[in-house]
Amino acid sequence: MNGHKFGPYLIKESQIFFRSKLCLGIVNLKPIAPGHVLVIPKRNTPRLADLNKEETADLMVSAQRIGNVVEKHYKCTSLTMTIQDGPQAGQTVPHVHMHVIPRRKGDWPENDDIYKDLDEKKGVDNEERKPRTEEEMGKEANELRVYFSNDSEY
Repeated sequence: MNGHKFGPYLIKESQIFFRSKLCLGIVNLKPIAPGHVLVIPKRNTPRLADLNKEETADLMVSAQRIGNVVEKHYKCTSLTMTIQDGPQAGQTVPHVHMHVIPRRKGDWPENDDIYKDLDEKKGVDNEERKPRTEEEMGKEANELRVYFSNDSEY
C-alpha cells in the first residue's frame, strides 16, 4: 500500500505533509477555505474515545504544530480547530480527524457560520463542492512539508 488509510479511503503519500510518531497531517480533498487541512491518527479508529492516551496527546501536539505552520504559511490571524466525533456530530469519515482551518477577520459573515460550512449537507461532503485534483493537493502538501523537513519522522 502506497499511502495511508483514512477510514475507507487511501490517502496517497503525496497528500501527506506531516508525520509524528502516531499522527499524520494531510491536505483536504474539499477544503472550505485555502489551507484547510486535517490531522489524523495513524491508527484507523472511528471515535476520539477509541484513542489511547498517547495517541490523544500526539493528536493535540501534532495539531498545535500543524496549526502554527498553517497560520504562518497562509498568513492568517486565527485558526478554527474542530473534531466532529460521530455521525450525529457531522463526522462523515469514520476515522478520528481534526480540522485545522485558517481564519481571518470577516472571512465568514458571522464567526460561527464556519460550522454550517463544515456540516455535511453544505460543507466538505457536499456534492456541489468540487474535489481538488491530485496535482493541486500534492502541490499544497509539498509547500507545507517544507516546514517539517527537519523532523526525524521524514
